[in-house]
Amino acid sequence: MQQVFNSLPDNPLFVFAVCLLVILTLPPIFEKLHLPGLVGLLAAGVILGQDGLHLIDGDSSSIQLFSDIGKIYLMFVAGLEIDLAEFRKTKSRSLGFGIATFTIPLLVGAAVSRSFGFSWTTSILIGSLLASHTLLSYPIVQRLGVVKNQAVTVTIGATIFTDIAALLLLGICVSIHSGGFSWRTLFLQLLALAIYTTAVLIVLDRIGKEYFHRTGNDESNQFLFILLALFLASVGAQLINIDKIVGAFLAGLAVNDVLGEGPVKEKVEFVGSTLFIPFFFVGMGLLLDIPTFAKTIQTQLPLVVGIVGGLIGAKLMAATLAKLLYRYSWQEGLTMWSLSLPQVAATLAAALAAYQTYNAMGEPLIDQTVFNSVIVLMLVTAILGPLLTTKFARKLKVGKTGIAEGASLTILEEWLPQVENSPNPSPFTVIVPIYNPFTQRYLIETAALLARNESGKIVPLSIATAKVNMDDPQLNDRIRQSQHLLDQSVSIAQSFGVTVEPSMRIDDEVALAINRTAREKEANLVVMGWSRMTGLRVRLLGNVINSVFSASHCPIAVMRLLEEPSNLRRVLVPVKNISSKAIQTIYFAQLFAKANKASITLLHVCPPDRPSEKIAIFKEELTQVMTQSQFAIKWKTKIITHENVAKVIIRVSQIFDLVILRSVRRRTAGGLAVSGVTTKALEKLTCSLVLFGEPHS
Repeated sequence: MQQVFNSLPDNPLFVFAVCLLVILTLPPIFEKLHLPGLVGLLAAGVILGQDGLHLIDGDSSSIQLFSDIGKIYLMFVAGLEIDLAEFRKTKSRSLGFGIATFTIPLLVGAAVSRSFGFSWTTSILIGSLLASHTLLSYPIVQRLGVVKNQAVTVTIGATIFTDIAALLLLGICVSIHSGGFSWRTLFLQLLALAIYTTAVLIVLDRIGKEYFHRTGNDESNQFLFILLALFLASVGAQLINIDKIVGAFLAGLAVNDVLGEGPVKEKVEFVGSTLFIPFFFVGMGLLLDIPTFAKTIQTQLPLVVGIVGGLIGAKLMAATLAKLLYRYSWQEGLTMWSLSLPQVAATLAAALAAYQTYNAMGEPLIDQTVFNSVIVLMLVTAILGPLLTTKFARKLKVGKTGIAEGASLTILEEWLPQVENSPNPSPFTVIVPIYNPFTQRYLIETAALLARNESGKIVPLSIATAKVNMDDPQLNDRIRQSQHLLDQSVSIAQSFGVTVEPSMRIDDEVALAINRTAREKEANLVVMGWSRMTGLRVRLLGNVINSVFSASHCPIAVMRLLEEPSNLRRVLVPVKNISSKAIQTIYFAQLFAKANKASITLLHVCPPDRPSEKIAIFKEELTQVMTQSQFAIKWKTKIITHENVAKVIIRVSQIFDLVILRSVRRRTAGGLAVSGVTTKALEKLTCSLVLFGEPHS
């Protein structure tokens, strides 16, 4: 028994099981203590390692494999998370601030390191560790409603430059440390790096787009293609003597546009954030030598203070320079400083790579003292950055979100075709897939009301599924059942005096049949339902609805109607922010209200610390959206300050007949992805509801 117990730290299954338990339990506990969840993973590595319970051997091949995969996955996701569209909007200023917030910390870090006797290669490497930044505080500026402030956008865009430059500098330092320095070697290394970077960013992007185009909705193979691209890019980096995390980050940038915001990206990020990336932080904790760590704090305190203080001061200098150059306010400058402070993703991955890089004499690029100092740096900045962002960002003065006069009306005109202005008018068309006789009546009635209001038509769609054999007796039964459902839907719709074009389709996949029919009929809206006999959460996570959302060319409304649509007179529409997709959700609500003679209440729930002037601006923008639609309906706004958005929606909905929620994706492994707020609200709402959204919304 003792022998079996002693072998457990080297048992891959045991290591995997213990790490899964840690990943599941510790991060939520630390987040309740207002500490980053990754701190809990680091602590877990310390507790499980050589200075704790000895349950996991940090040098075992299994933990090294898991940690390596997590490290490259971390940098890959960092590349995916960079919003290239936002970067393009302010690329000049983002590049300017990126150069400042990279160069100044680089010089300061190198100077501090040289003053403590480190070599030039190590000093420059330490400086590069300080030069990047992680947007750990992005959720805070998003919650405060200041993401559209230019200073915030510029800081986000600068992440591209700082991360790429820091990782490329890491690659050069690793190459020099491993193989010795010469100008010829440096030139060849830079040439190989330039060729490799071009190949990854351009060739991989083109191959990815072509592959995704050819495979259509085959998400499984697309997911495998992305993983293959990640690991091939990482291996390619090693072939030219560059650390694999450089290749992983470049691969993330390369497939950024390929993935977009679709379900494959959600699966990629979900697998990483749930499984692989946490292994990396646990592995970091296993590498921490607690006695040496404590000794570093005690005996090398000047070095620790120099690195941490140098980073804080250098980032402040860069933000101040940007403030003066671009004439930002002090609050904007300080917000840029706080956003660029946290050193997590690129810093930790690069530090670990340098710590594990040895020269011919067996000397690491950075020693245990520097590695421990970087851990202290991460802990300090991961806590200090979000605190300062909360303090400064809430005082930012944000103008209106830029809804130009008539812009919101243009969005409506793109959705509702204007017959009088079109030489070949296409009527407003609603596709209604029917497959459940218990719910189809209310769906057909709703679609008929909407189409009649716009002088349009509805297309009841029944799908008989078949694989290969068209003489299959089961197919004949499905065709007869589909025809029966269509006959019922035509009878219901004709009572509303609306044009009905029933359609039956034989297809091997229901979702593809819906999307293809919607495209062929030039549909403006797809109205779907879920069975009241099935759990709501199960229906939402169904593959059919998810696939329709992912591939449809027009908006989709997934409905759970508990009574006749004509009785739904009080409509509640929660609104988080003003965006084109949020506006379209509001217009769907207005269209429903006009067709059904209903009234609308727009509900906005904001955090208690949201400044009153921002609330007033938001209310004014909501008013502008409503008044530009030219719908003569009754409406009002209701703004409530509360931390728990879902709880407020559920409470307020009790006096309403219908709640219209916008579908907002989150990272998940499968099914229709909606935000956590929406999920909680859907589980407890007792009235009728509609989940409305754009494809990929």
